[in-house]
Amino acid sequence: MSAVEIAKAVRAGERSAVEVLDEHLARIEEREGDIHAFNLVLADDARAAAEAVDQAVAEGRDPGRLAGVPIALKDNLTTRGIPTTCSARLIEGWRPPYDATVVQRLAAAGAVAVGKTNLDEFAMGSSTENSAFGPTKNPHDLTRVPGGSSGGSAAAVAAGFAPVSLGSDTGGSIRQPASLCGVVGVKPTYGLVSRYGLIAFASSLDQIGPFSTTVADSALLLEIMGGHDPMDSTSIQQPAPSYLDVLDRGVEGLRVGVLRELVDAEGIAPDVRRRTEAAAEALAAAGAKVEEASVPAAIYGLSAYYLIAPAEASSNLSRYDGVRYGLRVDAPNTIDMNAATRTAGFGPEVKRRIMLGTYALSAGYYDAYYAKAQQVRTLIIRDFKAAYEQFDVLLSPTSPSTAFPLGDKTEDPMAMYLNDVCTIPSNLSGDPAMSVPFGVGDDGLPVGVQLLAPALGEATMLRAAAVLEGALR
Repeated sequence: MSAVEIAKAVRAGERSAVEVLDEHLARIEEREGDIHAFNLVLADDARAAAEAVDQAVAEGRDPGRLAGVPIALKDNLTTRGIPTTCSARLIEGWRPPYDATVVQRLAAAGAVAVGKTNLDEFAMGSSTENSAFGPTKNPHDLTRVPGGSSGGSAAAVAAGFAPVSLGSDTGGSIRQPASLCGVVGVKPTYGLVSRYGLIAFASSLDQIGPFSTTVADSALLLEIMGGHDPMDSTSIQQPAPSYLDVLDRGVEGLRVGVLRELVDAEGIAPDVRRRTEAAAEALAAAGAKVEEASVPAAIYGLSAYYLIAPAEASSNLSRYDGVRYGLRVDAPNTIDMNAATRTAGFGPEVKRRIMLGTYALSAGYYDAYYAKAQQVRTLIIRDFKAAYEQFDVLLSPTSPSTAFPLGDKTEDPMAMYLNDVCTIPSNLSGDPAMSVPFGVGDDGLPVGVQLLAPALGEATMLRAAAVLEGALR
C-alpha cells in the first residue's frame, strides 16, 4: 500500500497503525541483513508511536494526514535523544537534544519513524560506499550500489521497509539513488523545506526531500514538510501549496524542453538515453508540446560544484574538532588533539573534499577558484531562467547509467563524481527537480528520468511526473 492509502485506511479505522508497522518490521527483519539500509532500526519507539496513532483514532481525534505511515529518516537529520551519526565515526553515538523541523512536522502528522538510514559519510558520495558503517546494497541486485548519498533511504523504500523516506540532496543525493533504486525522489526548491536539524554539508546547496513509490506520496510529504520555518533563515516565507490537488490535471498544452546539454552529457548510457526519449514521447502523447531546450552553462556545473560544495564543507566541518562533542583523540596539546581527532574521525572522501575546499578558499587562490565558480553558478542560474521563459518543465536523464557494481568506482573519484553530472545544475540554481522511475535498462535494472522546473514550480513538475507514472501502468 502507498502512504496515501495507508493513512486513509488507518484514519478510517480499517487498519491499525500497529498492524501496518508490524508488516514493515517483518520485511526489515527478513532483508535488512542483506541490504543494510539502516544504521538504526527504531522498533520500540515506532511501536509506541503507532499505538498513539491507534489511540487517537479510537478516541475520535484526528491522528494526522500521515496516520500510521512508516517512514525512514536519513541519518543526518537530528532526532531528539536518538543517535544521529551522519554515518561518521566522528559523531558516532551522538544524541541530539532536538528534532529537525521536518521530523517534528511528520511526527505531528502521524508518521511513524522506523529507523535512521545509512548514507555516505556526511552525505559526501554517490554510492553509499563511503559510510563508516559499511555499504548499502541495491535491493534489485545485491551486487550493485543503491546510489548516494541517500542510498539507505532509497533502498528502504525500494525494499518495502517503509513506503516513504527522507533524504537530503546537495548535488543529486536524492534523485540519483531514486533513479538507481527505481523509486520517486524529489529535491524541492531551495528554501521550500526547512533545513533546521539537517547536519550541514554545503549550506547553499542542501535540501531535504522525500522518496516514495508513488508521485502522490511525495506530493503529500512535500505539503506536510514544506512551508516557512522561523528556525531556518533561508526558509521561504510562505506556506507550501497543495500538490495532491493538481496531480490529475495532465500536461495538455504544457511546454516541455528536453535538455540537450544533459542528454548529451559525458557518460550517458544508450539505454538511459532511450528511456529519456521514451519519456519525452509519453509526455507528447499526453498533449504536451515537446521540443529541445538548452541551458548552455550547465556543462560547467560539475566543475563549479566541486569547488563550491567542498569550500562550504571545509567551513561547516571545521566544527568537528574534538572539543565539544563527538570523537576525541587525546594529545599533548589542543592543536595536536584537533589534528589527531580529525585524522582518525574523517574518512578518505570527506578528507579529500575538505582539502579541496580549504585550498579553493585559501589566500591567493580564492579569486581564481571559489569566486570564479560562483560566477559560473550565476551563469547557470541565468541560463535556467532563460530556458524557463520558453518551457514549463525540462526533461533529462537522472543518472548516466543504471546501478553500477559495488567497488566499481571507489578507486576513481572523477568517475564517481560524474554520476551527478545531470543532477548538480539544479542544486546550483536552487530550482526543484525530481527523478521518476521510467522502465529499465538493458540489464533489467531501473532507470529514472529527471524533471526540472523553475523555482516553486513543484506543482507543474509533479503533474508531469504523474503523467509519466501513468504511462508505465
